[in-house]
Amino acid sequence: MKPRRQNFDDPALLGLQNRLAASMSGALSQSAHALPHEVIERLRFAREQSLVKARESRLALPAGLQVLGVSTSGTALLGSMPSWWQRALSVLPLVLLVAGLLAIQKFSAREQMMAAADVDAVLLTDQLPPAAYSDPGFGEYLRSPPP
Repeated sequence: MKPRRQNFDDPALLGLQNRLAASMSGALSQSAHALPHEVIERLRFAREQSLVKARESRLALPAGLQVLGVSTSGTALLGSMPSWWQRALSVLPLVLLVAGLLAIQKFSAREQMMAAADVDAVLLTDQLPPAAYSDPGFGEYLRSPPP
């Protein structure tokens, strides 16, 4: 049989818990007057110490965590201090971007040089009259595929 999961946000359950807490608190307050003074003082001291410990445990942060800020509702926003390798890894995308841009620039410059070398090779190996070199359509002729 599957255990039933309780919904602690149920308003009916919260109301029942509040009524139970109020009745227990009232009963304890009424019976506290019948206790000896020494017991009352020991209970007061124990209550104060438990409140201090509860406050410290709520404020104590696990190792490596720091308070990054406080939200509008008053709760602390926690985060961890990044270690040196996490900081180094955060720079990695920038390094890869710069390396990619440099590779693109080098590839583009090489392509331009290869295109210029192809034009020079066609000019040097082709038998053309000197007047053809001054013709504006000569560049288009060079760019066209050979017959």
